[in-house]
Amino acid sequence: MSATVQPVTFEHLPGALGIGTATPRISWKTRADPGWAQSAYQVSVTSAAGTWLSERIESKDSVLQPWPARPLGSGERADVSVRLWGEADEAPGPWSPAAAVETGLLSPADWTATPITPSWDEDPDSDRRPPLLRRGFTLSRPVASARLYVTAHGLYEMEVNGTRIGSDAFSPGWTVYGKRLRYYTYDVTAQLAEGENAMGAWLADGWYRGRFGFHGGHRNLYGDKVALLAQLHVTHDDGSVTIVGTDSEWKAAFGPILFTGLYEGEDHDARQLPAGWSSKGFDDGGWQPVAAVTRDPATLVAPEGPPVRCTDEVKPVSVSTSPSGKLILDFGQNLVGRLRISVQGEAGAKVTLRHAEVLQDGELYTRPLRGAAATDVYTLAGGAPETWEPRFTIHGFRYAEIEGWTGGDTAQNVVARVYHTDMERTGWFECSDAGLNRLHENVRWSMKGNFVDIPTDCPQRDERLGWTGDLQVFAPTATFLYDCSGMLSSWLKDVAAEQSPDGTVPWYVPVIPGGDYWTPVRPGAVWGDVAVLTPWVLHERFNDPGILADQYPSAKAWVDLLDKLAGDSHLWNTSFQLGDWLDPSAPPEKPSEAKTDRHLVASAYFAWSARHLAKMAGVLGKSGDELHYLELARAAADAFAAEYILPDGRMTSDAQTAYALAIVFDLFPTVELRQLAGKRLAGLVREADNRIATGFAGTPVITDALTQVDELETAYDLLLEKECPSWLYSVEQGGTTIWERWDSLLPDGTVNPGEMTSFNHYALGAVADWMHRCVAGLAPMEPGYRRILFRPQPGGGLTWASAAHETPYGRAAISWRTTATGLSVEVEVPTGTTARVELPGQEPVEVGSGRFDYTVAAVS
Repeated sequence: MSATVQPVTFEHLPGALGIGTATPRISWKTRADPGWAQSAYQVSVTSAAGTWLSERIESKDSVLQPWPARPLGSGERADVSVRLWGEADEAPGPWSPAAAVETGLLSPADWTATPITPSWDEDPDSDRRPPLLRRGFTLSRPVASARLYVTAHGLYEMEVNGTRIGSDAFSPGWTVYGKRLRYYTYDVTAQLAEGENAMGAWLADGWYRGRFGFHGGHRNLYGDKVALLAQLHVTHDDGSVTIVGTDSEWKAAFGPILFTGLYEGEDHDARQLPAGWSSKGFDDGGWQPVAAVTRDPATLVAPEGPPVRCTDEVKPVSVSTSPSGKLILDFGQNLVGRLRISVQGEAGAKVTLRHAEVLQDGELYTRPLRGAAATDVYTLAGGAPETWEPRFTIHGFRYAEIEGWTGGDTAQNVVARVYHTDMERTGWFECSDAGLNRLHENVRWSMKGNFVDIPTDCPQRDERLGWTGDLQVFAPTATFLYDCSGMLSSWLKDVAAEQSPDGTVPWYVPVIPGGDYWTPVRPGAVWGDVAVLTPWVLHERFNDPGILADQYPSAKAWVDLLDKLAGDSHLWNTSFQLGDWLDPSAPPEKPSEAKTDRHLVASAYFAWSARHLAKMAGVLGKSGDELHYLELARAAADAFAAEYILPDGRMTSDAQTAYALAIVFDLFPTVELRQLAGKRLAGLVREADNRIATGFAGTPVITDALTQVDELETAYDLLLEKECPSWLYSVEQGGTTIWERWDSLLPDGTVNPGEMTSFNHYALGAVADWMHRCVAGLAPMEPGYRRILFRPQPGGGLTWASAAHETPYGRAAISWRTTATGLSVEVEVPTGTTARVELPGQEPVEVGSGRFDYTVAAVS
């Protein structure tokens, strides 16, 4: 049998330039004849020192395998290939195409540059104008290769000899800057030459010192000076190396950006752009000196995932005039990004761009933005046509209002550019119901718009924080739709960095001042459980025990804190909780006042996290911890049952969320009580006319709970309901993303009066995970989909459904269709995996890799 091996990948990075480990784990995907299975592999590593071959390594796995060669040095490149033996092969197959990996600066001692900032005085309490920084330098020999290592206090974009370097945006991203500051590595070989050269940088406040947060925001959260740290390593034709870093030779001046802020928008005067400022030969005699700032190089870290980039462009679907005479563009999709405009006009003419998610009474409606102005202003240089896009701001919007337009046809000369962390798409779903397809697309667009370096709650208003509970409930959906493994593994390190010594996990990470409600940080169920449950989801979906090892101390500290808070009662029932946040019955300004007792939610999550911590310990070989936390989970479950489950199977909170959590978290002491509770849950759904009655805690589990207690049709009834509140209500109202509230837009067409009213907020879209696993029938049975479960559960009148997922091993897919006599099913199992196929009315079938077709008779 033949097998074709795709190029090796490294860690969770789509490209391995500037990787932050000397021993990167390697993965590969294989395409082979059906049934072929790997039995062993060999690795070839070629570097400047020569080629090294591993021994034959007996292993069936191909995901995140240990680096087999000597550790790489800083800035060292290697080309890596693998070849495989199949179970029946005496000789290996061909080598895979070589894949390059290159380390970044692995040791603090490798950093010789000094962070620099403009030397001029600034008022730290004011809106400060962003600077440009530059330096000219000479290279004495031809260039063989060159790498530029860059980070900043604030945001940066780099130019070399007049050319923008990289396609990333909002770099270096948002981390817990005092402990972890990310740097990026760029290949700038093509931009340099022997002789005179120049480097330049745009800087902006970003999260570092820009106004950010609640109640008007806070400036200078991490410091009051923007700064650049850049280090250029040039290898010449003779092997010699020249290093040019940020130092006192650099100079600073103001550029064309008058002001920029993530919330506020950007004000750009094109007349003030110094022509050729980042090119050689520019006269910077009038520029100002720079000053050094402090940064411990031990805090510099390489990226673990892709950066933010522009990933799409969306043209207006309509251009209209509002009742007040304003020019309004509708892009047909609520998105996150910014506008690129092409205009021509007189010097000094201004074009103003305002953004919002919704219209009300035909006008741009900005109340939901709260303190985010979301306004960009471009002042024309005059003369020739000009194309402009803001650099350091981002907006959540479907509609834009334009004032002062001089660019002709707006439909042709204005485009919305979509920005998010540039993750590989890995998940697809489609079915016979157009409303469900739109719902699934809404989930995907909300994920894109809120995965902007960190997983945020909303992308448009004066918030945009990394809420831990929102991500915790959405992680199973997120990890199906996109490969967010690297992004989330990095963010979880920030979760651990912000965790209090007693184990408390913040409501959002990174932590910024949050006013009296959110500060000081208090432990809260659902949100704090991200420390345990999200690492487990990442391991389950990507087969990475390394994430469990990295996060285990954080996870253990959280569960130990809950154990201490619960005490001998094993009930977490004494502290502040958000509970089933945004239950639709809660008053608009009191979103924590849900039908379900908030301490019931907390106690259920205590048992659930303890159980998952035991699973983590088991994977990591910590048998003592595994036994301890299994016993703790059982004690917490028993205490929960005694406190909240009544003898007839009903619960003290007779609400959808209470039953759903107890069923899915396996908290009922007997099967009989569980089934009685399931009947009551189904009854509650029917009593509510199939309308949803859950918030952030209950929504991710309610359809699973109904499915597990043989109420599948009730789950479909709930999913397919169109009246408010329901998943399809927002679709019927024309929504193109998931809303923060079930009724962010009221049935009368007005915006919900609640102070929190986002139209782009992924948490309630967590139901998509159930759509993938149960409607289509594609789920992991072993970590990384090493073993796959195909178990479609048709219902709700659907006549067909399909799902596909690019697993770490390759593409897995299922499609099913009802026929006159039953069900027709096709499944695709990637090489390197096996699958269990469970079809209605049939005995389970175990299969290897390949494509399989099944026809089953209708089940009466």
